[in-house]
Amino acid sequence: MSSSVHGIMRSTMDIDILADMRLEHIPGFVSALSTAFYADDEMIRDAINHKGSFNLINLETAYKVNVFIPKQRAFDQMQLERRVASLITSDPDKAIYVTSPEDIVLSKLEWYRMGGEVSDRQLRDILGVLKTKAEQLDLIYLRRWAQILKVEDLLEKVINESGL
Repeated sequence: MSSSVHGIMRSTMDIDILADMRLEHIPGFVSALSTAFYADDEMIRDAINHKGSFNLINLETAYKVNVFIPKQRAFDQMQLERRVASLITSDPDKAIYVTSPEDIVLSKLEWYRMGGEVSDRQLRDILGVLKTKAEQLDLIYLRRWAQILKVEDLLEKVINESGL
């Protein structure tokens, strides 16, 4: 969703969310979603304990939401700190938090690398953000974190391809 907000809108088969959930959140979370989503409390507990992910499934549409629990690495914590509000409706005003443009580029570069560097969809999303937000991107931040995440070669490739 962040790449669509910051880049080029595309249809998606699911939504990915980074959520700093704790074990004490599970009962209220599952209860609040129970009328609209299938949510397995044991799967959620396992994801929290192992810093993994779990799925929510909309009961009416079967639309899937992937919820990722942040790992203890600095980049995951930074993504949460740097999130930005994005207005989704204006009557009344409602906003959601999305990953910053720089952090979605870095995350997608990591996913691209982990996926064997074959996903055209990931590359299109990255290029969409780079081209749309070109004037606003913090290239120093991008390059610093790309080096830490070991995707600096990919970052330079997409920066060149985007014309930045």
